[in-house]
Amino acid sequence: MTKSVLVMGGSHFLGRAVAVEALRRGWSVTVFNRGKTGKNPEGAHAIQGDRTDQGDLEHLAGAGPWDSIIDTSGMSADVVDLATRTLSEAATRYVYVSTVSVYAGWPLLPLTEDLPTLAEAEPVPGVPADVNVAYGVDKADAEKAARTNLGNALTILRPGVILGPEEYVGRLPWWLRRIERGGRILAPGVPDQPIAPVDARDVAAFACDRAEAGRTAEVFNVTAPANHASMESFLRACIEATGSTATLEWLEGGFLLAHGAKQWTELPLWRTYPGTWTVSGARAQEAGLVCRPLSETVADTWAWLASGEAAVDNERAAHHGIAADKEAALLAAWDAR
Repeated sequence: MTKSVLVMGGSHFLGRAVAVEALRRGWSVTVFNRGKTGKNPEGAHAIQGDRTDQGDLEHLAGAGPWDSIIDTSGMSADVVDLATRTLSEAATRYVYVSTVSVYAGWPLLPLTEDLPTLAEAEPVPGVPADVNVAYGVDKADAEKAARTNLGNALTILRPGVILGPEEYVGRLPWWLRRIERGGRILAPGVPDQPIAPVDARDVAAFACDRAEAGRTAEVFNVTAPANHASMESFLRACIEATGSTATLEWLEGGFLLAHGAKQWTELPLWRTYPGTWTVSGARAQEAGLVCRPLSETVADTWAWLASGEAAVDNERAAHHGIAADKEAALLAAWDAR
């Protein structure tokens, strides 16, 4: 049974959620980060360092061993290769948080863990130009390096969209701020479009579960169950959380694309590609993943924003959300069609 854990990261969003969950379980928690972003949870032992620096990693390894390592900050293949080689003897279990973007079929096909990644196959034909294939390739190569260095000690988690309090990317915060302003809201696509984002706290709980339970190499998609939520239920949860008097105006996807609206970035969570929200999380759910209602994630994120403690990554957030004048122009064009 896990009693001690090293969290690679640990100071904001998912990494912090993992550290907080491990502390809640009564574990001894060490966090490793540069100390430049976020805030380490109270009760965790912090080791400051740069995971791209061999010397810092060797120093970190010397502070072990731990029962498990949970890696939430391995963003590229070279970085993950260095960490998993240097820390391979520092724990008996290594949980690496990857992404659904590693699949060769993303985001065009329904996906399960048995389908090939971009380290094993070429992208499926017809991948749109606005899909970041290079990111998926890098993360797939990171998984490959981790497998080589860790063997059966490795668990790979592949989340889709992660939301919740302390989100720094800006997807849910943008929708909440926009709906707070009220008025006519450009609601993209169709109301009953299924979506399956997962709360960071639920990913954290599952990561800790696998740190305890995993004894052989394993891979899990970490996504919410089918029909967990829809675009309409999500936006109405935002209205309820903010107390807004906003009204939703649903604009057809084809119309939006024809008029230059950018899916996923300008209108977060809206994407027309058929595989976006059809990544099966059944294996993780059978292994114990529990996903709270999306309305709870929305309400808690609003409470975090309203607390004044929110810290959004301004560079990333700048890529999310449609400009007010463009939204108005699209609504006017819709009315005039």
